[in-house]
Amino acid sequence: MSEKMDGHDSEDPKQSTADMTVFMGNRIEEFEQSINELRAEMGVDGSPSPSTGSLQKTEGSKKTE
Repeated sequence: MSEKMDGHDSEDPKQSTADMTVFMGNRIEEFEQSINELRAEMGVDGSPSPSTGSLQKTEGSKKTE
């Protein structure tokens, strides 16, 4: 009984792992959606990587022209 009182469910750890997997999957999807929305706002929609390295090179070449 003390095991349940301290918040740990020792009977089925696989269930809590599955629940956490689903939860994290949902959170990752939310973050990806937020990133895509920010990219669209910044005008870099469809960029293969969130890396700013390619953006800096593009901006640099525009400045030198």
